[in-house]
Amino acid sequence: MTIVLNEPGVDDVTDAVDALREWQDDRTPLQLHPGDLGWAWALGGERLAAAVRTWSVDGRIVAVGFLDGPDVLRLTTAPDLRQDDALARRLLADLDDPDRGVLPPGKVGLEIPHGALLREVLLAAGWNLDEPWTPLRRDLSEPVKDSGLRVEIAGPEAAGVRTAVHRSAFGSPTFTEEVWHVLAAGPVYADARCLIGYDDRDNAVAAATVWSAGPGKPGLLEPVGVHADHRGRGYGTAVSVAAAAALRELGASSALVSTPSSNAAAVATYQAAGFEASPERRDVSRAA
Repeated sequence: MTIVLNEPGVDDVTDAVDALREWQDDRTPLQLHPGDLGWAWALGGERLAAAVRTWSVDGRIVAVGFLDGPDVLRLTTAPDLRQDDALARRLLADLDDPDRGVLPPGKVGLEIPHGALLREVLLAAGWNLDEPWTPLRRDLSEPVKDSGLRVEIAGPEAAGVRTAVHRSAFGSPTFTEEVWHVLAAGPVYADARCLIGYDDRDNAVAAATVWSAGPGKPGLLEPVGVHADHRGRGYGTAVSVAAAAALRELGASSALVSTPSSNAAAVATYQAAGFEASPERRDVSRAA
């Protein structure tokens, strides 16, 4: 088969999103999700498009990569081709050659799902196992109990509150109200909700954004954060429960989230919210 590497334009990014929606399945461990591209839309459509790569066969997208930083690629493939040797070796060639325009020279990191032949091919070619991540999943077949936290869906009028919580939680001064409006105007946000959690004094204490991939598909929490002034009071757990409930209302079959395994506090927070840890996923890296 002839595999074609593409750098999509802004109008073509939704084709990659549609492919990612189709590939989401509860039988597959956490992989690149439409919500990952939806959250990155905060960069603006043109910058997001510049960070996306697709591989196609006869017009069908068979792999999608997202540059989550200049030297980190998050990549997944069509499930039916995850063990395809030709695709794995074409991806290796494109990932290893900076002239292909996928990854730069030098040290780079790569996220790929469990069960992909590409992992074995990369390791055989001299790539190395890298940082372990813990994916977590909460089944949504049953109703989600009330989180105990007053939660509101952030609309344009609450964008300032939503972004203030994020900036405090992550020390990220760039996520401004203006950036939130860019995010919310993106086409993927139609399947998303931004949640703000308030304490009994009406302080905004936590926030989360959830992304649906469509009815009967796994949904994603990206991101979840607690205001720095209100940590250690269970708000992270509570807003994670509320996020799961919001995804169930959107028709999601399960709620997914992932965190570095080294962040034991985050893993414990999600487990307290009813998420079950899946086997660790190791990224891979190229030293040079």
